[in-house]
Amino acid sequence: MALSATEKRKRPVPAEGHSLRILAPLALGAALALSGCGDKPPQPAAAAAPPVTVAQPVKRTVTDWDEFTGRFEAVEEVQIRARVGGFVTSVEFRDGAFVRAGDLLYVIDARPFEAVALQAEGQLSDARAKAELAKRELDRGLNLVQTSAVSEQVVDQRRQALQAAHAAETQAEGALKAAKLNIEFTHVMAPIAGRVSRHLVTPGNLVQGSDGASTLLTSIVSLDPIYIYFDVDEATYLRNNRLWFEGKRPSSRDTPNPVEVTLTGEAKPSHEGKMDFLDNRLDLSTGTLRSRAVIPNKDLSILPGQFGRVRLIGSAPYEALLLPDTAIATDQSRKIVFVVKDDNTVEAKPVTLGPLDEGLRVIREGLKAEDRVIVDGLQRARVGAKVSPHPAPAAATSGDKT
Repeated sequence: MALSATEKRKRPVPAEGHSLRILAPLALGAALALSGCGDKPPQPAAAAAPPVTVAQPVKRTVTDWDEFTGRFEAVEEVQIRARVGGFVTSVEFRDGAFVRAGDLLYVIDARPFEAVALQAEGQLSDARAKAELAKRELDRGLNLVQTSAVSEQVVDQRRQALQAAHAAETQAEGALKAAKLNIEFTHVMAPIAGRVSRHLVTPGNLVQGSDGASTLLTSIVSLDPIYIYFDVDEATYLRNNRLWFEGKRPSSRDTPNPVEVTLTGEAKPSHEGKMDFLDNRLDLSTGTLRSRAVIPNKDLSILPGQFGRVRLIGSAPYEALLLPDTAIATDQSRKIVFVVKDDNTVEAKPVTLGPLDEGLRVIREGLKAEDRVIVDGLQRARVGAKVSPHPAPAAATSGDKT
């Protein structure tokens, strides 16, 4: 119905706030419609593949070694004892010095033995004179018996007297020789070359000879070469014996197999030698086989009684793949390496480890020569994820050969 001019003037005008409340929903709807028609917001960029260092296994000929703890012993060891009794007059060596065979060590008073030697010389002269007289009487009797001037009985008696005189002469010669030996024994000589211990008897002391409990004067041990004794466990012995039967390893009984020795405090072997002896039975209490190697000791630096680590050849030379230990991870009870495949994804391969060889670990099973193994950046590698592989420098996988 149309309103009159008077009614239009009487109708109230809407307030400003009311009109804003009406327009606000319309404006919001329009804004949403416009945003739906525009571009989408930017998405986050995909994560870059983590960088890792890869290298192929080192392939070379290696030899397995078994390692044992051993103790050095002298090849020759002599206890120097007095062979005659008497008073010590001088000590002729310096304690701990190196002596040669024939060097004078001790001097014992020789005067009593010289007197005995003079007496023995007199007895020998007497025996020789009697033997000469008996010979002359026998010759005279042999001439007289032809004319029957003496009987055959007299000739036989003179022949027996000559034999007795010769026997007495022999006894006197033996007594003189013994007396001269005793004089010689008063000068105590070094029977072997080696390092002498300290002197145990000082001048003026009485020592006992071989007739009683002989007195210990000192000792000498040889130093070059030197033995090292070690015990081989039964399992290693059986394995080496099996390899010998298969023709893969020579036996140390008839072949001087090489050994390497590392002294206490050393990081790598410093001495080389060869096997010298295997015992004929295993020790019942330990189940080990006593073995021995001989080591050159030109500088006399090794002393008997020292410990050393012995490396004994444990196989014939064979081709092997090797990796640094840093490339090997542990998954519970397994050893694994991470390999980068052709599509740059990571794969875990379980491996069987062997011994160390020149700083690298022998991989017996589980790896191929063409595999790209992660040697650095293992913490960034995830199985099945992509990585950015970079080749390792040659020195990183060559091992420490210094």
